[in-house]
Amino acid sequence: MSAVRRVAAVDCGTNSLRLLVADVDPATGAAHELERTMEVVRLGQGVDRTGAFAPEALERTFAALDRAAELVARHAPEAVRFVATSASRDVSNREEFAAGVRTRLGVDPDVVTGEEEAALSFAGATADLAPEESPYLVVDLGGGSTELVLGDDVVRAARSLDMGSVRMTERHLHGDPPTPDEVAAARADVRAVLAGSDVPVERTRTLVGVAGSVTTLTAAAVDLTEYVPGCLHGVRLPLEQVLAACERLLHATRAERAAMPFVHPGRVDVIGAGALVWASVLEHVAGRAGVTEVVTSEHDILDGIAVALARTL
Repeated sequence: MSAVRRVAAVDCGTNSLRLLVADVDPATGAAHELERTMEVVRLGQGVDRTGAFAPEALERTFAALDRAAELVARHAPEAVRFVATSASRDVSNREEFAAGVRTRLGVDPDVVTGEEEAALSFAGATADLAPEESPYLVVDLGGGSTELVLGDDVVRAARSLDMGSVRMTERHLHGDPPTPDEVAAARADVRAVLAGSDVPVERTRTLVGVAGSVTTLTAAAVDLTEYVPGCLHGVRLPLEQVLAACERLLHATRAERAAMPFVHPGRVDVIGAGALVWASVLEHVAGRAGVTEVVTSEHDILDGIAVALARTL
C-alpha cells in the first residue's frame, strides 16, 4: 500500500490566501500537486493602524475561502491545515475570523508564531537545494512581516520582523509615485528593523527569496512577459540585476505598475514597498555575508505546511 497521503494546506497571510492540495510522500517530502491557487484578499488592510480586521477584508477573505473549500471537498484530503500568519496574531476580532474559517473548512485556524512560520517556509524553500550550498538564508517577504531563517539540515536561527509590503505601504508610501521623503522614511524604518534582528546573516552561503513579492521582482528583473506558475522556481540572478528591478518598481507610478504583465492586480498598490523591503534585505545580507546572487523559490510555507501535515498522519 502506498505511503502517500493526500493533504490540503491553506496559508492565509496579510495580503493573500493560498491553497495547496497534494499527494505527499511523508518519507521524502515529494509532492504531486492537485491544486495550487492564490487570491489576493488583503486581510491585513488597516490592521497596523486599527488593530482589527476590517469588515470588507473579512468579506473578501471568506469569499476566497468559500472557493478554496469547494476545491478541498472535490479532492477529499485526509487532513486539512489552515495556517494564519502575521495579520492574524494580535487582532481584536480574531474570533470572528476563526468562526468564519471553521464554518467553511471545518477546522480551526492555526495562528502560528513568527518562528514557526519561518521554519515552515524554510522547509518548503530549501527542499531542492544541495547540502553543500548551506547554510541557506531563506527570506519570506510577506504583506505584514518578513521572516529570516538561517539553517542547513535544520533551522539554526529564525526571526519574524514587522516589515512587509502592506505594512510599509500603509505607513509610508502614499504618493504616486512615492516622494523622496516617503522613500527615505520607509528605508530608515526597514533598516532599523533589520539592524535589530539577531539572525547571524553573515554565515549565509546561499540566499533564497520566497513569496509573491519576491517572485514579482524576479519577473521584473528578467523582463518576463507572461507568468506561468513554477517558471521562476530555482532562478538564480546577480544581486545587482534584482536591485535594479527593485528601484524601477519602487519609483514607478501606479499606472506603470498596473501595465506590467507580471504584476498581479492585487499587488499593484503594494509592490513598490515590497521592492524597497527586498532591496534593503539584499543589501543587508550582501554587506555582511558577501553573497553576490539570490535564488528565487516558488516553494515556500505552503509546501512546508503540506509536508509537515502529511508526516503527522
